[in-house]
Amino acid sequence: GHARDYVKAMHLMLQQDEADDYLISSDTTHSIEDFLSIAFNHVGIKDYTTYIFIDPEFYRPAEVDYLCGRSTKARTKLNWKPLMSLNDLVVDMLNE
Repeated sequence: GHARDYVKAMHLMLQQDEADDYLISSDTTHSIEDFLSIAFNHVGIKDYTTYIFIDPEFYRPAEVDYLCGRSTKARTKLNWKPLMSLNDLVVDMLNE
């Protein structure tokens, strides 16, 4: 997720009368391929695969197949939700 969304969540947490634990996440899951596709498409390259090399040496030994946070408590108690999608985040990074 985007830092702006997470800073907003932190601010909302600090406004609460009692401290509590919250999981802050986009509630979505994306792959590196998703990120690369958005980034390369944004600069006009449709097929990013000819520009990258994936070295299996750097795979994590116990790769997790699926990671997705659930920020239900933050959405309910803090009335928080992320405003920027992965596409918005990548485009923002490239335009900076």
